[in-house]
Amino acid sequence: MKEMSKFSFKKYKNGIITIEIQSLIPEKFVNLMWKNGVPIKNLRKENITTMIMDVNLRDYDKIEEIAKKTKTKIKIIKRRGFAFFLIKIKRRIALVLGIILFMGMLYYLSTFVWNIEISVDHSLSPYEIRQQLSSFGIKPGINKRNINVYDIEEKLIKNNENIMWVRARVEGAKLKISAAERQSPPNIIAESSPCNLVARKDGEVIRVYTKAGTPVVKKGDMIRKGQVLVKGEQGKEGATYQVHAIGDVICRTFYEEIKQVKIDTVKRERTGNKIENIYLNIKGKNIYLKKSVNKFNKYDRIEDNKLFIKKEIYYEVKETTVHGDAKKIVDNTANELYSKICANLDKSVKIIDKIVNYEAGDTYVVRVLVVAEENVALEEKIPEQQNQDVQQEQKQQ
Repeated sequence: MKEMSKFSFKKYKNGIITIEIQSLIPEKFVNLMWKNGVPIKNLRKENITTMIMDVNLRDYDKIEEIAKKTKTKIKIIKRRGFAFFLIKIKRRIALVLGIILFMGMLYYLSTFVWNIEISVDHSLSPYEIRQQLSSFGIKPGINKRNINVYDIEEKLIKNNENIMWVRARVEGAKLKISAAERQSPPNIIAESSPCNLVARKDGEVIRVYTKAGTPVVKKGDMIRKGQVLVKGEQGKEGATYQVHAIGDVICRTFYEEIKQVKIDTVKRERTGNKIENIYLNIKGKNIYLKKSVNKFNKYDRIEDNKLFIKKEIYYEVKETTVHGDAKKIVDNTANELYSKICANLDKSVKIIDKIVNYEAGDTYVVRVLVVAEENVALEEKIPEQQNQDVQQEQKQQ
């Protein structure tokens, strides 16, 4: 009671306390509380001399006066409400100030960018983009207010001819830069310009269809990449003229992928035994506070360098050889290689066959060969010199 009397209860209107009273006539105490305007909730009688009830904290002064008149003992058995939360805060003011300071520091640090993440196509250099950002003043530790993402996008596109578009966004404490490479448009040959049809890859000729031009290959011929398939000229011998070759050359093509896989693998498991070394690092020299002898043949070494006192932990490891199912591993590898080949094929390519071979040994060499049919004809402009020679022949004729 003495502790409670130190506080001004009038300030805390929302606090509720559960009290236990002991008196020869507890009903008299309760009647006086009602008479003095002290509200009571959850009144229950424990025995002849004891009652438990909930009262408002602001009425505690009145309750004490009534207790003195009736010679009643009061015991507080439960406290709840915002008032008691404030009382706890007053007792722990240093902790509260520390939390407020910590939250303030977090908020302040969140106003800076601490990491720059760059995502680009394979032909673009993230290092060069990072160097350009640095020249713009965009570095880790910069305040977010000093970052204009649209200005960054404009400058990067302006300074890099091979960049088609850039997207810069601030997400949390990270600046994300995404860039796409500028693709050169394909060389389109006008239909009025003379051209040949050449092979864009190796293969075996299956069928040849031409609308214009003279085919120079037939079914069963093996062709090489760049070889002329349909010549851009028509007419009889001695009376030829150049045309824009049009047609399809369907060939049997081959795609191969090879991968080495291990059938037997080594499984590492920790036995539960470990040793620790504790040391200080002063000017590059280790001063050990605890040093243990490492008698493990195989072990994992973990370093903990977060604090001023460093720690090395060695975990004993047991290695066991796990014998795998050779057929299953070969089949899974073959399916993986087949999927990889198919992912790089054009939709117009027709797959005819899949051939899987493997060589056994310490490591298995798995080969997957995909046989396909596709049009390999590619338009190629007739060389200028050849074009001039043909025109001269036509004039002479």
